[in-house]
Amino acid sequence: MSNKPHTFVLVHGIWHGGWCWKEVAEILRGRGHGVTAPTHTGLGERSHLLSSSITLDTFVEDIVNHLKWGELNDVTLVGHSFGGAVIIGVADRVPERLAKLIFLDGAIMENGETWFGLLPKEMADARVAQAQESSGGVSLPVGAPQSFGVTEPEKVAHLESMLTPHPLATCTTPLTLTNPPGNGLPVAYIACTQPAYPPAAGAHERAREAGWPIQELATGHDAMVISPAETADLLEKSADPRG
Repeated sequence: MSNKPHTFVLVHGIWHGGWCWKEVAEILRGRGHGVTAPTHTGLGERSHLLSSSITLDTFVEDIVNHLKWGELNDVTLVGHSFGGAVIIGVADRVPERLAKLIFLDGAIMENGETWFGLLPKEMADARVAQAQESSGGVSLPVGAPQSFGVTEPEKVAHLESMLTPHPLATCTTPLTLTNPPGNGLPVAYIACTQPAYPPAAGAHERAREAGWPIQELATGHDAMVISPAETADLLEKSADPRG
């Protein structure tokens, strides 16, 4: 679809890890693009590092350092779900390494906001209580794959075997920015619509208010797992300056 090879860095969301991008990454690499999919501290293959000291800043530093030590520049930075907040933080710190931001049903947060602060208070309180009960407040217990729109039995089983508890403090600590979200970089937003993921509704509204171009993907929230080919196509299209 795109003649120019891109460098994609794919940032995962809550409970996931870089593993969730495997099929999308293989498709994009097969088309000549560079692709990495780092895993945040405390999740996936780094789940042995889970601790109460992991904050949203930790996640931002994970990706900033991935770019620095990977010597990655002119990067198309993709943030899925909670990863949307992370890529906003990265864009604030190292915009010179980035070509474009793509939000895949991604969260949009502003300076000083916390993820739980954007949720209804009853929902946030319930999640804190779940974390206290399951881990003494260290982590959020894993959600059901079906809540991300995943229904195919094999994929549900795969997610159940791969999802890991999420560091709670990343949801209660604020995002620290010195610039507006996006930091003036080119931005694209992909909204997953079938079925819609209720926690993403606020981000969709913010993207519209900001005047960011929005495209719809007729799949559930975990688009990269449910429909990897369609997701890869739209990421490639969105990475193009005309996309």
